[in-house]
Amino acid sequence: MSALAEQTAPETLPEMSDATPDAPVDAAPVDAAPADAAPAEPTPRPGAMKFRRKYTTVRLTPEQASRQGQVATSAFRRFGERDAAMAFLNAHDEALGGRPLDLAIASAEGLATVEAAMAERTA
Repeated sequence: MSALAEQTAPETLPEMSDATPDAPVDAAPVDAAPADAAPAEPTPRPGAMKFRRKYTTVRLTPEQASRQGQVATSAFRRFGERDAAMAFLNAHDEALGGRPLDLAIASAEGLATVEAAMAERTA
Protein backbone atom coordinates (compact mmCIF):
# COMPACT_ATOMS: atom_id res chain seq x y z
CA MET A 1 0.00 0.00 0.00
CA SER A 2 1.11 3.48 -0.72
CA ALA A 3 1.59 6.14 1.90
CA LEU A 4 -1.44 8.02 0.66
CA ALA A 5 -3.65 4.91 0.86
CA GLU A 6 -2.56 4.24 4.43
CA GLN A 7 -3.43 7.79 5.46
CA THR A 8 -6.95 7.65 3.94
CA ALA A 9 -7.75 4.02 4.81
CA PRO A 10 -10.74 3.63 7.10
CA GLU A 11 -10.08 2.69 10.63
CA THR A 12 -11.22 -0.66 11.87
CA LEU A 13 -14.68 -0.48 13.42
CA PRO A 14 -14.99 -1.63 17.02
CA GLU A 15 -17.00 -4.80 17.67
CA MET A 16 -20.66 -4.28 18.51
CA SER A 17 -21.00 -6.17 21.76
CA ASP A 18 -24.74 -5.42 22.33
CA ALA A 19 -25.94 -6.61 18.87
CA THR A 20 -27.71 -9.93 18.68
CA PRO A 21 -26.34 -11.97 15.79
CA ASP A 22 -29.45 -14.20 15.55
CA ALA A 23 -31.96 -11.36 14.96
CA PRO A 24 -33.10 -11.09 11.32
CA VAL A 25 -32.24 -7.86 9.58
CA ASP A 26 -35.77 -7.18 8.25
CA ALA A 27 -37.61 -7.76 11.56
CA ALA A 28 -40.43 -5.32 12.31
CA PRO A 29 -39.86 -2.81 15.09
CA VAL A 30 -41.29 -3.69 18.47
CA ASP A 31 -43.77 -0.76 18.50
CA ALA A 32 -45.24 -1.53 15.04
CA ALA A 33 -48.96 -2.36 14.77
CA PRO A 34 -49.87 -6.04 14.30
CA ALA A 35 -50.54 -7.19 10.75
CA ASP A 36 -54.22 -8.00 11.42
CA ALA A 37 -54.98 -4.56 12.92
CA ALA A 38 -57.29 -2.28 10.93
CA PRO A 39 -55.42 0.42 9.02
CA ALA A 40 -55.67 3.91 10.36
CA GLU A 41 -58.13 6.17 8.54
CA PRO A 42 -56.36 8.48 6.14
CA THR A 43 -56.32 12.10 7.06
CA PRO A 44 -58.47 14.21 4.72
CA ARG A 45 -56.69 16.51 2.36
CA PRO A 46 -57.20 20.18 3.06
CA GLY A 47 -59.84 21.54 0.74
CA ALA A 48 -61.09 18.11 -0.28
CA MET A 49 -64.88 18.04 -0.62
CA LYS A 50 -64.91 21.73 0.21
CA PHE A 51 -68.01 22.45 -1.82
CA ARG A 52 -70.11 19.40 -0.92
CA ARG A 53 -73.22 20.41 0.96
CA LYS A 54 -74.03 18.88 4.27
CA TYR A 55 -77.77 18.46 4.58
CA THR A 56 -78.61 18.89 8.22
CA THR A 57 -82.34 19.40 7.78
CA VAL A 58 -84.95 16.79 7.02
CA ARG A 59 -85.45 16.45 3.30
CA LEU A 60 -88.87 15.89 1.73
CA THR A 61 -89.74 12.60 0.09
CA PRO A 62 -90.79 12.77 -3.57
CA GLU A 63 -94.46 12.40 -2.55
CA GLN A 64 -94.18 15.21 -0.01
CA ALA A 65 -92.45 17.45 -2.53
CA SER A 66 -95.21 16.74 -5.04
CA ARG A 67 -97.93 17.69 -2.53
CA GLN A 68 -96.01 20.85 -1.62
CA GLY A 69 -95.91 21.85 -5.28
CA GLN A 70 -99.60 21.07 -5.73
CA VAL A 71 -100.75 23.11 -2.75
CA ALA A 72 -98.50 26.05 -3.65
CA THR A 73 -99.71 26.10 -7.26
CA SER A 74 -103.32 25.82 -6.16
CA ALA A 75 -102.91 28.65 -3.63
CA PHE A 76 -101.33 30.97 -6.22
CA ARG A 77 -104.18 30.29 -8.64
CA ARG A 78 -106.95 30.68 -6.06
CA PHE A 79 -105.67 33.79 -4.28
CA GLY A 80 -104.41 35.49 -7.43
CA GLU A 81 -101.31 37.03 -5.90
CA ARG A 82 -98.16 35.69 -4.36
CA ASP A 83 -98.33 37.53 -1.02
CA ALA A 84 -101.88 36.37 -0.22
CA ALA A 85 -101.06 32.77 -1.15
CA MET A 86 -97.88 32.73 0.97
CA ALA A 87 -99.66 34.35 3.90
CA PHE A 88 -102.35 31.65 3.80
CA LEU A 89 -99.91 28.75 3.46
CA ASN A 90 -97.46 29.89 6.14
CA ALA A 91 -99.77 31.28 8.83
CA HIS A 92 -101.30 29.09 11.53
CA ASP A 93 -104.94 28.42 10.72
CA GLU A 94 -107.26 27.74 13.68
CA ALA A 95 -109.92 26.02 11.54
CA LEU A 96 -107.34 23.59 10.12
CA GLY A 97 -105.41 23.20 13.36
CA GLY A 98 -101.98 24.06 11.96
CA ARG A 99 -100.10 25.61 9.08
CA PRO A 100 -101.80 24.71 5.80
CA LEU A 101 -98.48 24.03 4.12
CA ASP A 102 -97.42 21.54 6.81
CA LEU A 103 -100.79 19.79 6.71
CA ALA A 104 -100.69 19.47 2.93
CA ILE A 105 -97.16 18.07 2.95
CA ALA A 106 -97.91 15.54 5.70
CA SER A 107 -100.55 13.48 3.87
CA ALA A 108 -102.91 13.28 0.91
CA GLU A 109 -105.83 13.81 3.30
CA GLY A 110 -104.18 16.99 4.60
CA LEU A 111 -103.76 18.21 1.03
CA ALA A 112 -107.47 17.61 0.36
CA THR A 113 -108.42 19.45 3.57
CA VAL A 114 -106.27 22.47 2.68
CA GLU A 115 -107.67 22.52 -0.88
CA ALA A 116 -111.23 22.53 0.55
CA ALA A 117 -110.34 25.37 2.95
CA MET A 118 -108.92 27.44 0.11
CA ALA A 119 -112.06 26.79 -1.95
CA GLU A 120 -114.29 28.02 0.93
CA ARG A 121 -112.23 31.18 1.43
CA THR A 122 -112.05 32.19 -2.22
CA ALA A 123 -115.65 31.35 -3.14
